[in-house]
Amino acid sequence: MNRTIVGSVAVMSLLIAAVFVWLDARQEREYRRLIAAGDAAAARDDTVEAIEAFSGALALDPGSMIARLKRGDTHRRRGEFPSAIRDLDEAAALDATAPRPLELLGDAHAAVGRHQDAASAYFRSLTLDDRVPRLAYKLGAAYYRSGQFPQAIATLERAVALDREFAEAYYLLGVSGRDRQPFEQTEKALLRAVEINPAFAAARQELADLYESARRMQRALEQLEALAALEPTRPERSARVALAYARLGRPDSAVLTLGRAAERHPEASIVYTTLGRVWLETAESQGDRIALAKALEALGPVGGRADATSESLTLYGRALYLSGSLIAAERTLGRAVERLPIDPVAFTYLADAARRLGHAELAREATLRYQVLSPGELPTPDRSVSQLPN
Repeated sequence: MNRTIVGSVAVMSLLIAAVFVWLDARQEREYRRLIAAGDAAAARDDTVEAIEAFSGALALDPGSMIARLKRGDTHRRRGEFPSAIRDLDEAAALDATAPRPLELLGDAHAAVGRHQDAASAYFRSLTLDDRVPRLAYKLGAAYYRSGQFPQAIATLERAVALDREFAEAYYLLGVSGRDRQPFEQTEKALLRAVEINPAFAAARQELADLYESARRMQRALEQLEALAALEPTRPERSARVALAYARLGRPDSAVLTLGRAAERHPEASIVYTTLGRVWLETAESQGDRIALAKALEALGPVGGRADATSESLTLYGRALYLSGSLIAAERTLGRAVERLPIDPVAFTYLADAARRLGHAELAREATLRYQVLSPGELPTPDRSVSQLPN
């Protein structure tokens, strides 16, 4: 009897164990199916279905780092950053040796502007895998965006040491070093970026700005011409080239450049505004009424537009002022100081035009508003062109 009972219990135990093994195997198969379904949905960019599948996998295995990672990354791709951060933080906790959850966690923090938190996550990821230049670049970018420039420079130098062809890292290294390391080091990093990728417009723009700030206008012009060639559909590129020519004392080349730009972009206000500036500066520097007339011709249509900027209105107002048309100048400059961002020079000419017209209150208001933007005495406009004989 006892032997029969013991045998029955043993058989029952074996049956129960077999059932549990079968259930575990079935659950494992379902878990794997859901992970595969989530991956397939993510690959075809069906992020809703992907999240549902990964959530189903997590219901079967709440401790799965892979399912948590994949769902968090899908939330990140959808722009659902709080959910992404929650899942990715949990994935990192589930496997403290895995660098990928920490990298994606850093990406999610960076996407919402939490650059210090991003830097912390990237740093931990890089500690786990210190031979990945991409991670060093992301950490350097997070340091840069959080204002930690020495750390950014050191980390980006590490990135380019790991990958000598990493153009973006060289670019950000140059940007991080502006005003914080010798000119030559910044220049070297940016030049290396455009050497690796000649079409890297942001790096060429940074180089042009660097050269302009150092008054190396010929070198700036080279970069600006390259940008104009790379992006012929952007009229502002041609405008920058023209201004560089003008600053090099080559107004004829500036006018020629803008003439070609006007043919390609006949509706671009910036082309005519820049042309007006070149002619106006020529008139002011040479006391040339012909140049002043050309400035008025270029600026008139732009200044008459309802969407005219403060810059274009200020230039047109200055040209009118210098031509002796004080009433029209006062009216135009009055519009200029009501548009943001305001060109402070407009107050200089507006105050003097109003004073000469006997509008003392307007002159006083313009002077006070100028001093708010630019503390100090209001400059007196140059009237030399308006004093020339017709």
